[in-house]
Parts: sequence; structure tokens; C-alpha cells
Amino acid sequence: MTSRNGYMLAGRRGRPGYDWWWHSLVGINERTGQLQPFFIEYFVINPALGKDVIVLGQLPENRSAGVRPSYAMVMAGFRGTESKAQIHNYYPVREFSADQHQMNVRIASNYATETRIVGSVLLTPEEAAAHPEFMSDPGEMSWDLVAEKVLSYSVGYGTSPLFRRVGAFQMSWHVAGMLTRYSGTIRCNGQVYRVEPESSCGYQDKNWGTDFTNPWVWLNCNCFTDRSSRQKLRRTSLVVGGARPVAFGVPLSRCVLVAFYHEGKLYEFNFSKFWTRSHQRFSCPVTDTSVGWDVEAWDTNMRIEIHFTCPRKAMLMLNYENPAGVKRHQSLWNGGLAAGIVQLYRRQGMAWDEIGTFEGELGGCEYGEHSS
Repeated sequence: MTSRNGYMLAGRRGRPGYDWWWHSLVGINERTGQLQPFFIEYFVINPALGKDVIVLGQLPENRSAGVRPSYAMVMAGFRGTESKAQIHNYYPVREFSADQHQMNVRIASNYATETRIVGSVLLTPEEAAAHPEFMSDPGEMSWDLVAEKVLSYSVGYGTSPLFRRVGAFQMSWHVAGMLTRYSGTIRCNGQVYRVEPESSCGYQDKNWGTDFTNPWVWLNCNCFTDRSSRQKLRRTSLVVGGARPVAFGVPLSRCVLVAFYHEGKLYEFNFSKFWTRSHQRFSCPVTDTSVGWDVEAWDTNMRIEIHFTCPRKAMLMLNYENPAGVKRHQSLWNGGLAAGIVQLYRRQGMAWDEIGTFEGELGGCEYGEHSS
């Protein structure tokens, strides 16, 4: 049976479809000591359509002919106030393999398992300028990292074997490494970064499906301090994801999933688990200087309020084409310096008693919405 962190596109599900494994973490510049957020992704799209050649959907001739993309891709990059980049390297599907039972993905010499990720990307300025269909910045980055998954989160029956088999959702999500401690080395554009478990703020998830959600909302933070005690919290982790699921071709109401571990204890606000009577509201304001994530969720016993922002100057626009070869998300904001607060409450009679206020920083974040 396919596990939630395994490969989802075997057989007929490989057309149309995409599957990816995402990693985000923080490294320390060995020369300056500065913290730097990084991301790494192993990606495949429409694997059943091609084997021996790379088919890029954003090539003008392919767009005009309606040719669907088919390739494997390694994407990596960094975000920050000083500089930012996303670097895409493409491979034919024959150089891709993945295990249905666990994360064991290989694209040429690049690989990712549950405990180790290794790889590199390289694109020269001349190549990036000559090939806009790559949707890539120039740069180079390589990594060799060990991963220890400490906390995980499953959305529930929406990614169960039955729902996966029938392709119930347009975009599915699983968070195998909601809190992951990475260690090792990253080399990026001539700089060396060491990655240490306690400061890596690491995260690993995966998405798969036939198209991308709209709106697109994601927020994760693994670097929290208790506001009252000023204590650093080693097993406190937040993730928010959504925000308009499509089930069996029918768009549902705008909603997000919220999971918050407070020192290892999970508080979950999951609309799909209707028996919990979870409610929510959210907004993602985009101003001239920042992007925000304001989320409020509650059930019969618990309540959570989340307020995070990330400076626009530290964010980049992630580039994806969908399995039809259409780049619908033209403004998909992605950052690694989200900061804010989480407030957690427990119901006491008719009132809400505050459990605590937790200050977060170095959070990963995304927000995008397209008009059609």
C-alpha cells in the first residue's frame, strides 16, 4: 500500500498529475554567521507522458500546440532581504524513480530519503536569459543533509488509501516532517553554510494531484519562544495549509487546515473532521511592504489565533506550471522569514482561558491567488 509520503503517480495516475517532496530549513553562513533560509524540492509532472526527453510546457511552440509538460525537476533556492533565487534543473522522466512506500526519490544523481537528502542545481546567467521556459533564476547550490523527523501531521481520511485511489482531491497534502531537524552542509553561490539540528527550523511535506489550489496558503514555523517565560520551545510547531479544496471536481468553501504542536501535544483544527465542529476564518493581506497570514480557528474546546507577516523584499515568486501546461499562479509569494504570534486558548464555561502566547520567527510561507 502506498504511504502518504511515498510516490503517488504510479500507473494511470501519472497522466495527468504531479508529485513533489518539499524541504525548507535554515543554514548558518560559516563566514558571517548570518542565518539563511533555504528550500529544496524534488518534483515530477505527467510522468506517464514522456520517458526519454524533457517536455517543457512553457516553450512557446508547446503552449500554442497545447502540449502538456513531462519531466522531473530539482528546484532549490533561498530567500532573504539581501538576495533571493529559485534555480530549476530539468531531467527526462527516465532519470526519475520513487518508492510508493516511503520517501525514496531519485532524479539522476540527486536523491531524497526519509533520513538524508543530497543534490545540486546549477544554471548560468546566460542559460537563464536564453531559456525563459525554465522559469528559473541563475545560480548554483548543492547540499548533503541528514534529516531527523520529530513531529508529523496527517490531514486524515482525505489522504486515505480509498480517497487516493479514486483521486478525490485536486491537490492533496501530507506533512511527514512538520518539525524536522536537519544537519549537514549547503554550498550556495560560493558561500558555505552549516546546518545544525537545533537551529535548522526544518520542515518537510509533499503535495500531489492534478492542479494547484487557488487560493494557495501555507505557513510553517518551528522557532518559537514562550512570551511569558522567554523560554525557547523545542517541540512547538505550527503549520497552516489550504485554502480552497476541490473534491470530485467541485470547489468547496474557502478553508485552511491548522495544526499546532505545543511542546509535543497536538491541537488540530481540521474542517474535514466534521465531528470536531471546527470553525475558522482567515485572510492573507498583501500590502506594499509585507504579506500576512491572519487565521482564527476554534472548536468546542480550543481556540487558536495566528498573526504572521513576511517582508515582501525578502520573498520571491515561485514558478510552477500545472499538468495542462498552464502557469496560472503568476504571483505565488514564497518566503522564509515569516514572524508573528500564536495565541492558544481553552474553553472554561462561557469564557476562553489563554494557555499561552508564542512568538515565532524564521517561518516558511506562501500565498497566491489567480483570477481564473
